[in-house]
Amino acid sequence: MLQVALAAGVICGVIVFAYFIALDQYRAAAANGHPVAGGPRPTFVKQLESMLRPVAKLPARTAVQLRQKLSQAGNPGNLTPAGFQAVRYSLAAVMAIAGLAIGLVAPLGLHDLLAAPLLGALLAAMGYMAPVIWIEQRIGQRRRQIQKSLAEATDLLTLVVESGMSLDEGLLSITERFHNALGDEIGKVLREIRLGRPRMAALEHMADTAGVPDLHHLVESIVQSDQMGVPIARLLRVQATEMRRRQRQGAQERAAQASSRMVFPMVGCIFPVLWIVLLGPAIIQAFGSLR
Repeated sequence: MLQVALAAGVICGVIVFAYFIALDQYRAAAANGHPVAGGPRPTFVKQLESMLRPVAKLPARTAVQLRQKLSQAGNPGNLTPAGFQAVRYSLAAVMAIAGLAIGLVAPLGLHDLLAAPLLGALLAAMGYMAPVIWIEQRIGQRRRQIQKSLAEATDLLTLVVESGMSLDEGLLSITERFHNALGDEIGKVLREIRLGRPRMAALEHMADTAGVPDLHHLVESIVQSDQMGVPIARLLRVQATEMRRRQRQGAQERAAQASSRMVFPMVGCIFPVLWIVLLGPAIIQAFGSLR
């Protein structure tokens, strides 16, 4: 305990000393009229990426797959594959240090030389895997948002196109109406179209990266109608009706499964308490009579 306290005190003293030195240099530079900062300061993740660049370098194929996952997650924090890997390494290192400290301080019933490395390795593995789990959860959340708002967005797109406006104006109305994952994906499509990418190619890329089956079917129908010269308003009306039918069918299926899902909470939580309430007094009386 004394060694851990001394080490923590030394580290804190070094951090405070370095802070005051940097503050004095900042004030001296400002007093002499020198520029303090040139351009926007890099974010913390960018600094981590530059520091861990030799370690966080990924193979080309892995980097492409990770970039696709980050795109499906909505590019949180404008992370690059190298930056995401740097975050994983940094979090693993922090968790390993925390695990070593807890293993030395907390009484875990094991020897310090055994408890500290085991707990450090366990927390390091958890810290290394936590960003991946977070990305997967974010991807699933965005897919559910797209699936939930797709039918309403298709209705809006149908009304805009039937009123005589173009498909691009309909997509723009979706971005103005839906401030969620679907609006973000449509906004990416419009930006790609402004940069010169063909409209249908941008829509197909969005459908491939989003990973939502209904969105993929909608984009395929739009592409086929554009190739065959079929009026797109009629096709959108049919797609909107079909999406509403599928949503209603899915709601009915979930409602039918609710009764079977309630069995496990009832057996595990309600019935034991009910039996204790009903049989508890009888058991107490039986033990009392035996005594």
